[in-house]
Amino acid sequence: MTSLSGQYRAYIACLNGQSWNELGAYVASDVQHNGRKFGLTGYRDMLINDFEQIPDLFFKIGILTCETPFVAARLEFDCSPKGAFLGLPVNGRRISFAENVFYQFRDRRIAAVWSSIDKAAIEAQLNL
Repeated sequence: MTSLSGQYRAYIACLNGQSWNELGAYVASDVQHNGRKFGLTGYRDMLINDFEQIPDLFFKIGILTCETPFVAARLEFDCSPKGAFLGLPVNGRRISFAENVFYQFRDRRIAAVWSSIDKAAIEAQLNL
């Protein structure tokens, strides 16, 4: 059986490969994101939109820690969103930022996600 860390790394590989048909192997059908009930379809739609808005999006694990049933990660991004991002006028400029995210797993699938993006880091790069 794959460890929780291994399962999470496989999930990140699924995202980076945009393997949307495999997402259900990692994400529960009733997944919640920041307290909102997305369900698997809504979660997939959110991710597809992210990749449409940020064509060079790549999830890089900076820090990863696991204590069943939780995973905590600091994800690092270096990308160029096409337009506004988090309400900021990025418009194709390359930015670097981190996301701190916690996951709760149930039956080896992500059931809940709590995410916070370092918007201040992006504002500093845009001189806002």
